[in-house]
Amino acid sequence: MIKDINDITALQEIEEQQSKFLLLKHSLTCPISSAANKAYENYGKTTDNPTYRLYVQTSRELSAHIANKYNIKHESPQVLKIENQKVTWHASHYDITEETLLENS
Repeated sequence: MIKDINDITALQEIEEQQSKFLLLKHSLTCPISSAANKAYENYGKTTDNPTYRLYVQTSRELSAHIANKYNIKHESPQVLKIENQKVTWHASHYDITEETLLENS
């Protein structure tokens, strides 16, 4: 099940509680992001891995914080696999599919 987050405090709580999780940065206005979000939602229904999502339009501060903290250029859509507070895999745009999520989670 995907949980939506929208602030830095929520991310910090996740980082403290989860050693590994996936996070999708989703744009509400981009058709490519819509397809990536659908793939992520389908993946979220089939995995036990913790999955989170933020909406870039309403969580700009959090999105910028993630880019700075993990030293990953902001893209949208973008999925990050975070393990022990380090990004171990990330993908954006058309590279976000159910198949790539399964292969890299």
